[in-house]
Parts: sequence; structure tokens; C-alpha cells
Amino acid sequence: MLTLNRQLRLQSRPKGLIAPGDLQLREAPLPELKDGQALARVKYLSIDPTMRVWMAGDSYLPAVAIGEVMRAFGFAEIVESRHPDYKKGDRVTGLTGLQDYVVVDASAKQSFQKVPKIPFVSDTVFLGILGINGLTAYFGMEIAQPKKDETLVVSAAAGATGSIVGQIGKIRGCRVVGIAGTDEKCNWLTKDLGFDAAINYKHADWKAKLAAAVPNGMDIDFENVGGEIMNTVLGLMNLHGRVILCGLISGYTKEDPSLASFGTVLVKRLRVEGFIILDYAASSSSKSDWTRLKQQTAEPACRKATLERCVFSRRRASGETLRTLVFVPE
Repeated sequence: MLTLNRQLRLQSRPKGLIAPGDLQLREAPLPELKDGQALARVKYLSIDPTMRVWMAGDSYLPAVAIGEVMRAFGFAEIVESRHPDYKKGDRVTGLTGLQDYVVVDASAKQSFQKVPKIPFVSDTVFLGILGINGLTAYFGMEIAQPKKDETLVVSAAAGATGSIVGQIGKIRGCRVVGIAGTDEKCNWLTKDLGFDAAINYKHADWKAKLAAAVPNGMDIDFENVGGEIMNTVLGLMNLHGRVILCGLISGYTKEDPSLASFGTVLVKRLRVEGFIILDYAASSSSKSDWTRLKQQTAEPACRKATLERCVFSRRRASGETLRTLVFVPE
């Protein structure tokens, strides 16, 4: 086995978009395992918008310190173990960091979760629809409490979380409208995922098209973007609508991605609730309440990558649309 561990460490806090030099590739010797530790080889990494937040400063988690391995979710396989709960060959997901190997320590047991081998299902699914993105969509929609015939609008709808949110909305009997950034994504949302409408926000008339797509207004906004898109959506909300604040990705490289004004929230008597999926980690077993199996579609480019690709390529991960079995409610 190799004795060196390649790591991407945070070298400087980004200003705007991430630039060459913000992350630095280093090699470090693999440590000798102690009792209560296991060594796992990282096979896949999840490149998520929240990583930009972790680079910038303290938020719902402390900022990644300068010189530390960049925090990231990953899928790994145990290759050596002196840990009572893990044996060689076990597969885990958790905060592996951007590195080839990670030490799983007994004192940090909750940071990793064993995952099963499921025939005909790719390992990367555990970083998407059966992982953090699926749980985020599930618990976010539990907060939203969608009702039949309500209108749900999802921003970043073609993303790994938004695409699942929209499908849950359809299962719940909602009219679902997605907002995305290309015609290709919009076609995928309506033709493959069954969204009732999808709006390309890069078109000059997108605001008029969005209004036309919600003739009865909006009851739920599953917000992933913030900024102009969020402010436009809030203006179309019905009285006493619910806003599920999952992310504000449009402003992660700016000073302030938030509301221009709370006036709309007040006038429309909206209920706005932010949530962080980490708060629901201990409750993830409640997904067992979903008892009937149904096919759903995972976003084909969930930005899962090897260590090299996640840093040195901006190209979208290739691959066909992935279909997998997930639990859905009776």
C-alpha cells in the first residue's frame, strides 16, 4: 500500500471565485494506526456549494483553517482497521476531506456512516440521492409540509437536491415549477422528472414566464439560490406561504446574498424557515417511514469526482441519467 496521502489544503481564503493557489496539493505520510482507528481510502468526493462557505469563515460549522485539509463529503472503503466497529472492506460516507485517505477515529464515530452494497446501484448514489442531497430534500420537504394541489417552486431545480425536492413535490400532489440556468436542464426537469414547468432564469423574459407558470400563485418556495431569484419568487407568493431556506448559492462569492427587504415577508405574512441538514443527522432513520418503493431519477452530473477531477477540471462529470430505487411515502 502507498505510504503517502495526497491532500488538498486550504492555502488562502478565496476572494470571489476560487482561484489557482487557494487550494494547494500536498503529500503527507500516512500515520500508523492506533487502537480505535481505521484507515479508509477515499474513492469518491462530493463537490458541494457549501464548501465555498466553509472556506470563507465561521458559519454553521467553523471555517476550514488555513493549512488544513479542505472539508468535503466523500465515499471511502476501509483498508486497514484497529477500530471495533469497522473491518476491512466496510464502506463509509462522511466528511473525508479532499484527500486520498482518511483516518476514522473512535472519538469521531458520528462523522461516518456505514453504507450497504446494493446490487446494480453505483457507489456514487450514496453521495447523492441516497446521501446528503437526498436527506436534505427529504427533511426540507418535511418542514414544508406540502399539500395536494399546492404550488411548489424550486430554485436550482436541476441540482442534486432541487431535482429530488421537485419529485417529492409531485409525489405529494403539488404543481411543481423549477428554475434552472439552461434550456437543457429545463427540458430534463419537465420531460424526465415530471415537473409541470421549468423556467430558464437566463432568458430576458424569465420573470414574466415564471408568473405565467404559477397562475394561482406560489404556496411553497424551496429556496436554494437567494438574490434576485428569491426576491422575484417572494413577490409571487400567496398569503401565508412557506419559504424553506436551504441555500443562498448566488451570494456565496459576494458580500450579501440575502433579502433586499423584509417588506414582502411582512405584507404576505410568509413563514420563512432556514435549516441545516446536520441538525437532522440523528433523525435520518425516520426515512424508514417511507415504505413503498418507486423509481426516481438522480441528477446525472452530481459533481462527484476523484481527487484530480474535483480540483483540476471545471468540466461537468459525464454520465447517463441514473435511475435508482428510493423510498417514497404511501
